[in-house]
Amino acid sequence: MSASSSTSLREEKLSRSTSAASTAFQSSRADGKDSVSRSTSLLGGVGKNKKDGKPDVTQGELGAIEEEVDGVFGEQGGADTIDYRSVGWVWTSIILMKLQIGLGVLNIPSSLGTLGLVPGLIILILFAGLTGWTDVVIGNFKLNHPQVYSLADCGRLMYGRIGGVVFGFATWMYMAMVTGSAFIGISTAFNAITLHATCTAVWVMVAAVVTYPLASLPKIESLKVLGWIALVSIVSAVMIVVISVAVGDRPALAPQDGPFTPEIKAFGTPTFAQAMNAVANLLLAFAGTPAYLPVACEMRKPSDFRKAVIFSQTVMTAFYIVVGVVLYTYANPYIASPALGTAGVLVKRISYGIALPGLFFTAIIYNHLAAKFIFVRVLRGSHHLNHPTAKHWAVWLSCTGACLLFSYIVAEAIPVFSGLVGLVSALFGTMMALHAEALMYLYDTWAVFKVKERRTPLMWFGIFFNLAILVIATVVMGGGTYGSVLNIRDDYSTNGGRPWSCADNSGSS
Repeated sequence: MSASSSTSLREEKLSRSTSAASTAFQSSRADGKDSVSRSTSLLGGVGKNKKDGKPDVTQGELGAIEEEVDGVFGEQGGADTIDYRSVGWVWTSIILMKLQIGLGVLNIPSSLGTLGLVPGLIILILFAGLTGWTDVVIGNFKLNHPQVYSLADCGRLMYGRIGGVVFGFATWMYMAMVTGSAFIGISTAFNAITLHATCTAVWVMVAAVVTYPLASLPKIESLKVLGWIALVSIVSAVMIVVISVAVGDRPALAPQDGPFTPEIKAFGTPTFAQAMNAVANLLLAFAGTPAYLPVACEMRKPSDFRKAVIFSQTVMTAFYIVVGVVLYTYANPYIASPALGTAGVLVKRISYGIALPGLFFTAIIYNHLAAKFIFVRVLRGSHHLNHPTAKHWAVWLSCTGACLLFSYIVAEAIPVFSGLVGLVSALFGTMMALHAEALMYLYDTWAVFKVKERRTPLMWFGIFFNLAILVIATVVMGGGTYGSVLNIRDDYSTNGGRPWSCADNSGSS
């Protein structure tokens, strides 16, 4: 084949695939509907010609198109384009774990202390299973509908403009508020390390200033090295505390004189509000799910997403159980929140120092994803989305800056770590980690379920299972939000907390 013929064929493929992606996305934006044929369209599988049932393109042509044009970012791999799809499944597994192992793990031990060991572990494992399933649903939905980038796109596809607005607002709020929660965690770390050397509000500002340039890197792939460091740092810091508490005499918050025996209770006796706040905090350990779809969109092979989910979910669940059980067994009822303060002052300073990269990465990655959510919506379909033009950088840096400012205000306005992370998890985590994915499964299954002859027992099970997820998520959302609000109110009343407070939040002074 001549060079001119090759170029012509490539241009034809690009034109066809771009048109298909654009048509699918515009149609989904217009009426929120997506036919079965579109779910197996040019970019998600080999499409079928409606007249004769033959493929629109061959499998070989499809592979070439997928390498050149993406359903979200457009042309990829060109000399002057930003190639967003550059992440392999191993790095995806690491970033999925870091999206989860961070703020959530720091509240697991205290949640077990509130609920008791038996119900606490049951609920932890239940959430691991439910979110593991919903994570897989995200990967499947992306393969069926290549034009979706965020859960907002999924909401628009299923329920039209209103669905897009509701899902979009909840997704962005979740990511922005997790960033704010990370700022509080970072300020706690600096207070612990420096023995509260300056006003806590100053440390929150430092967290925001350091986060901005790193969150403004254009691609998730650019954060690869920092992601590895962050995962190792947070895991190492938590394990230092676990080992120190297990081999030490008593936790730091326990009376330092007289005998000490940990209280191990199979079942706790919390109030309804306390129990639901603890449940919401356990969900947060797995509630990074809303950020999973943008990560899947930047994978070289989105079909490998399920592999990354299974690996990361298995490792995370085992880690959470070990941390929760050991700290509960040796430190209850004197478990700190965040958990890194459970051991003595020296260990606390060491563990927080080691955990700092992990805490910063949580703020960086969630600020990056919150900003990219807006960035893609603003420039989607434009030449500026995947080309480093002046407008590209102006919009991108404005997005990261605006999202950062909002998260900073949240952190300063609600400086109560346990209450804020519980509120984030209950109010937005349940909607985006459980509700949305159950609805996505039901949406993709409905086209087949309508055909009576194709209703298998497994399909019936899937329908009822996902309906049960919707019920569980609704209960946790309502009760968890109520409990978290009361927790914040009680903390303000007891400790005299106030916005833009200088008070030490690490217990160091």
